[in-house]
Amino acid sequence: MQKKLLDGFEKTFQMRGLRITQQRLEIFKALAGSSDHPTAEKIYAQLRSTMPTISLDTVYRNLHTLQNHGLINRVTTGQSQARFEANLTPHHHLICKICQKITDISWQEFDKLAPPQDFNQWGDIKEKQVTLSGICRDCLKDKKSS
Repeated sequence: MQKKLLDGFEKTFQMRGLRITQQRLEIFKALAGSSDHPTAEKIYAQLRSTMPTISLDTVYRNLHTLQNHGLINRVTTGQSQARFEANLTPHHHLICKICQKITDISWQEFDKLAPPQDFNQWGDIKEKQVTLSGICRDCLKDKKSS
């Protein structure tokens, strides 16, 4: 895991007067070490081998705390099951409708676009994020071979 992410985790908790518990630290490490945008259930399953007393509720509560303090993002997928990431750099997502794989993408051309004039009536837009969905190359290949 990147030392920068862990330092940011520790600084944020110290600045906000929050305790760094072993559960919070391990949940954050599991998420920061993952590139597949795991669910709470997947993180729970991963941590049970080293933390047999951890509960799924503890994972959910700590993910909520980490999200509320800006240390992780909840990825909007259009599915009912939440997915999470520790990558806080501006980026977008591609989601496969078949296997549900989420891929981070950079789209600089989109990032440079100004929102349509009509949006100015809404208020002050702070960030833009796009989620594209379709069928990934692996699933297309599997579909053709069936």
